[in-house]
Amino acid sequence: MLHEMEWDTADDHPGGSLESSPTPEPPQTGLTSSSISEYEFSCHCCYDILVNPTTLTCGHNFCRHCLALWWESSHKNECPECREKWEGFPKINILLRDATDKYFSEVVERRKAEIQANPKISRSLLAFQRYGDNLGRSRTNQHKGASFFFSGVLTALSFVAVVVLVYHWSSGVVEQHDLLITKPVSLWTPEDVVSWLELLGPWAQLYKEAFQQENVNGRLLLMLGEEELLKSPYNIANQAHRRAVLAELERVKTLGVKPPQNLWEYKAANAGKSLFLLYALKCSPRLTIFYLYLFDYSETFLPFLHTCCPAFPHIDQSVESRYLDIQLEPSWRQWAEFLVKYCLLPYQLIAEFAWDWLAVHYWTSRFIIINATLLSVLEGCALWRLWARARIRTLPNKMWNHSWKMLAQVFAFALLWPFVPQFVCNCLFYWALYFSLIINIDLVVQQLMHPETQAL
Repeated sequence: MLHEMEWDTADDHPGGSLESSPTPEPPQTGLTSSSISEYEFSCHCCYDILVNPTTLTCGHNFCRHCLALWWESSHKNECPECREKWEGFPKINILLRDATDKYFSEVVERRKAEIQANPKISRSLLAFQRYGDNLGRSRTNQHKGASFFFSGVLTALSFVAVVVLVYHWSSGVVEQHDLLITKPVSLWTPEDVVSWLELLGPWAQLYKEAFQQENVNGRLLLMLGEEELLKSPYNIANQAHRRAVLAELERVKTLGVKPPQNLWEYKAANAGKSLFLLYALKCSPRLTIFYLYLFDYSETFLPFLHTCCPAFPHIDQSVESRYLDIQLEPSWRQWAEFLVKYCLLPYQLIAEFAWDWLAVHYWTSRFIIINATLLSVLEGCALWRLWARARIRTLPNKMWNHSWKMLAQVFAFALLWPFVPQFVCNCLFYWALYFSLIINIDLVVQQLMHPETQAL
């Protein structure tokens, strides 16, 4: 019957005979934008032609940006007209969008240009889209119970591994050179002096026998000078070797103990500071490096700067000369290189510092380098989001708020540190050093897999 009605309508239509044209044509409706009621294609929020019409579960249609503005201001998932809550995330009605684009193209293009020129609407649309992306990911994650289960098991096992390792390292036998970090130099035995000399480098093995024959202890070591080292039985004729021994001996006299010569010795000598620096460099590397410049210039900042921006970056530089370089004032070229990296790529400074310690801390240095790379990517993504949302002007305000937040955390750490057990601090230290890498990898994957979408 439907076919018969269609053919009857075609026959009754003027000029609708089949013999009038060799090929059948679709029936002409004759509808135009003027004959269509604009009310049927208008948004009930702005009372204008729909732009990217979005249909809710109740059946009402609204402009995409009107719905985003309503959602952002009300913080409710309900229809602006009938107040019925919608389910899921509202999608654009493609059929209705094509109709409005066809019959009201000029109006739609004009309104799209106005929406794109309004930063408030663009931010609302981006926030609304991010809400939908997060909602979709959460719904997807609900079907991944097994993966979440294994992820929780992996996290628990990682924490147990950290606790076991910390307990093992804490209860292990302390090596001789670790004792020299806290043992006053005046109480050093001849064996301690020989151990200190061996840690200066392979070149110091040439003079080990002379110190053993003279039975040099800590008190006698403090009285040695350049003239004594030139004479028998020491006979340190090599000027670079002699200057390196004197420079390290001067540091021993100043500190009263053996200065740390690797990262683990630094942690053993400065447990609280090492934990603070580990977390502070991750959250705010610029402020942390500036803190080292103000309060720990000679012991930590100068070695850090000379390692990241060496004055003589040559391969043939002797190992013993490094003991001399780290105590020299940096040149203007070093300062220029350091300041550029400090402002633009602070995590690169940390990676270069870790790269210099590959021979001593093989796996630890690699963990630090990968972590610094991931943190650089996260910082770049954060700056890109500010630029894409036209909120780069808020960067100074954000930096000021971040500075105050970090200052508050520093004071809290200084107050709570004396009351925290050393075992707990060690667990936090090794967790942040080795296992925070997993968290940063997940954050980078989220940033790269779910980039910010355009407003329109």
